[in-house]
Amino acid sequence: MITQGQIDFFHTHGYLVVDRLIDDVSLDAVRREYAERMDELYAKWQAQGLVKPAHHGMTFWEKLDQCYQGGFDWYQPFDISLPHDGITEETEMHFGPAIFDIVKHKGILDTIEMLIGPEITSNPIQHVRIKPPERAVPAGETRAHIVKTDWHQDKGVTLPEADQTQMVTVWLAITDATIENGCLQVAGGGYDEMLPHCLKSQVVIPDQFLDRGDPIPVPVKAGGAVLFHPLTPHCSLRNTSNEYRWSFDLRYNVTGQPTGRSQFPEFIARSKKHPENELNDWKKWREMWEAARYHEANVEHLSQHRWGNDAPYCA
Repeated sequence: MITQGQIDFFHTHGYLVVDRLIDDVSLDAVRREYAERMDELYAKWQAQGLVKPAHHGMTFWEKLDQCYQGGFDWYQPFDISLPHDGITEETEMHFGPAIFDIVKHKGILDTIEMLIGPEITSNPIQHVRIKPPERAVPAGETRAHIVKTDWHQDKGVTLPEADQTQMVTVWLAITDATIENGCLQVAGGGYDEMLPHCLKSQVVIPDQFLDRGDPIPVPVKAGGAVLFHPLTPHCSLRNTSNEYRWSFDLRYNVTGQPTGRSQFPEFIARSKKHPENELNDWKKWREMWEAARYHEANVEHLSQHRWGNDAPYCA
């Protein structure tokens, strides 16, 4: 549980670092789940000649290193959302019981309830972030889930339908996030309006709209989280360490308000008024995403971004 002082800090500054938001049992469970997923995928990729044969005792991180060196897109099979375009009926995703239990974790939902109330929807704008050290990144790589994330507001990656939605992002650390391995940093001063963004290799706020002052790094230990108001500008530092940094982006909004990505499935994570409507079965969560994948693969693509590059400030 967070204190009234922490609640006041969040509403004043637009962010809050919370230690020990989830427990070690939940952390260990999601690490095991991803290790098992890696073993399955690695065996398939090895059979395809994309990675070297696994040696006895090869760790999750050693296998991940081989994936980067293989030069293929390993990321999507680990993600807990569909990509922003190019969706097919075979697009891979990961939805298992351990990550579902984290999305529904009592410590997270108790904290979100203190910020937006007890009617809580799991927002489908959610991702895994497994960022490599820069030594492992191929030249020319610019994607936000691989390299340094540019300055943005989380509401800037929603569609306009969610402009009035009460929403909180939980940036959950699965490994320690440090200044050296590329933790997040926040723009000081507070912001209460949507800033213009440009859609380049990432969705980014142009420099002239952001008075960064002295950015505030927000390191956090594994199991802790950084909570963000959706209008708080933030970015990540470069990973100059020799280690990978692992986190999840989870978002929650007030039930009944638009999620900003209505083509993807939301679900009620907590409800004091109608607890019978809460989703408690991870398999149904997975089925919802599988149904969305089938639908999106067979209809005209709907852009997930409101921004383009035709504005003068995007030049």
